[in-house]
Amino acid sequence: MPVIEFTTEVRAPIERIFDLARSVELHMDSTAQTGERAIAGVTSGLMGLGNEVTWRARHLGIWQHLTSRITAFERPRHFRDSMVRGAFRRFDHDHFFAQQGEITVMRDVFDFQSPFDILGRIADRVFLIAYMRHFLLTRCMLIKNVAETEQWRRYLNV
Repeated sequence: MPVIEFTTEVRAPIERIFDLARSVELHMDSTAQTGERAIAGVTSGLMGLGNEVTWRARHLGIWQHLTSRITAFERPRHFRDSMVRGAFRRFDHDHFFAQQGEITVMRDVFDFQSPFDILGRIADRVFLIAYMRHFLLTRCMLIKNVAETEQWRRYLNV
């Protein structure tokens, strides 16, 4: 089963980055290329423990629905979103945060299993791991850019 893991260093307070990472609006802005929209569950604001959201997006040319739930939550150090329904056989996306002076290290661990057994494993190697890595990195870069400027105020009510 593939695991995609990477870290992003952000020059901003840990609480700000933690909250931006669970913002429905920021997620939609980071996925503009797929037309991703929250259509059920929590459709705006910040996700919390037990909250679910259903996303509608166009991935790999196909419109899809995916429902995820926040299954672990320890502000401001960690949260996990896990797929409840969708195209994957399963996935867990862990978001870890650690403050190191003026830098917050944001670590993403995306652990997933594709459907279709052997065909899914082939798809993972041929394109899906690279596709998902790019998708997740795009999101992290937007969080970084927003957190390090005054743009964060658009997403967080302070």
